[in-house]
Amino acid sequence: MIEYTEGFHSYYVYIITNKHRSAYYVGMTNNLGIRLQQHKENIEKRNKTFASRYNIEFLVYYEKFTWVAQAITREKEIKTWRRRDKKLDLIRSFNENFEFLNHRFESRF
Repeated sequence: MIEYTEGFHSYYVYIITNKHRSAYYVGMTNNLGIRLQQHKENIEKRNKTFASRYNIEFLVYYEKFTWVAQAITREKEIKTWRRRDKKLDLIRSFNENFEFLNHRFESRF
């Protein structure tokens, strides 16, 4: 099997939450900075999306991929997890203190 570890593009699978860390949204994008800004704008505009309804805008987890098919597969995998604690374990394995990580991508758009 040939495994490609480098590519021209970057894709992110991410998990965002609200300030109370009580609801979670899993998504995939090729520009995490812009996507986080879009989530924030949806809340400000009171758009009727799941993320805006629950004020979900704070990044707590992300994975970076160079191939879109891998990112899509991973997003679908995480979205199938029905147990909340499985997502929480994933977040804590990456972000032990459950900090908001938006600042890592703010200047990238």
